[in-house]
Amino acid sequence: MPPLAGELRSLAEKMCREEWKGYLIYSFLAGLEKDPEKRKVLSALAAQERRHYEFWRKLLGDCKTSGVNLLAYRIGYYLLGGAFVLRMLERGERETTRIYQELAEKLPEHREDILRIAREEAEHEEKLRAIYRDVRVEYLGYVALGLADAIVEVTGVNAGFLGATESPVLAGLAGLMVGFSASISMASAAYLQAKHEGGSVKPGMSALVTGLSYMLSVLLLVAPFFTLPSIHVAFAASLVVAALLAASLSYYTSVIHDRSTLAEIAENLGILFATAFASYLFGRLVSTLIPVQLPVG
Repeated sequence: MPPLAGELRSLAEKMCREEWKGYLIYSFLAGLEKDPEKRKVLSALAAQERRHYEFWRKLLGDCKTSGVNLLAYRIGYYLLGGAFVLRMLERGERETTRIYQELAEKLPEHREDILRIAREEAEHEEKLRAIYRDVRVEYLGYVALGLADAIVEVTGVNAGFLGATESPVLAGLAGLMVGFSASISMASAAYLQAKHEGGSVKPGMSALVTGLSYMLSVLLLVAPFFTLPSIHVAFAASLVVAALLAASLSYYTSVIHDRSTLAEIAENLGILFATAFASYLFGRLVSTLIPVQLPVG
């Protein structure tokens, strides 16, 4: 068979690099994993990725590889949970399987070997699903609940005051007080929900992570109102913080629940900005109908 060239070689080199990358990541995650069954699965996947890499390296004659930023995977593994990281890897496996199907048609001499690799890549998804059970994801669901509610509620309060006063401190205090009360309410609701649902999550921990995530979001959202002189500039900064939090939350949930990331972000940002606009209009209406002179600064 003549040496691969052009677009075909580029595609094969891409697969070679991806297989090497997969080998490094799965090996690294296997080293982090304490559960022996999960570690066994991840080690087996790493060995398969290494064999796939060797296939392409021999076929190409040369396959330039590079390292992987394993620190990001370590942080993601401990902070967001192994299930999140593995979901991310699963998305990559789907694309890899699709490309292998294409290569099998373009390289008939190696069709059987490539299709075998494609089947093994597809099986990776099923094997990853089998070890997805991660209680941290369930607690992170309560974190997401606290974040989502705080973003919408506090942004709505601040937007309402934007239409009723020129004082950034007053708007910030309003958001802080509402947020503090709401964080206690949300923590209580999370406790009762976890208690009635049962399962592996503990009601006390569920309440704690919900309340803390809510209050942390509140502090981030109201901070601009205590540090910036203009209420309009402060609200704009707070809205940017809210959008970043909402986008991060959307990205996380889209990965965990296997949804479209762009659709998830668009939906959450749409709710956020619609709430802010409606609250602003209501604040303007109240300030017009009720003759109460709120302080300016």
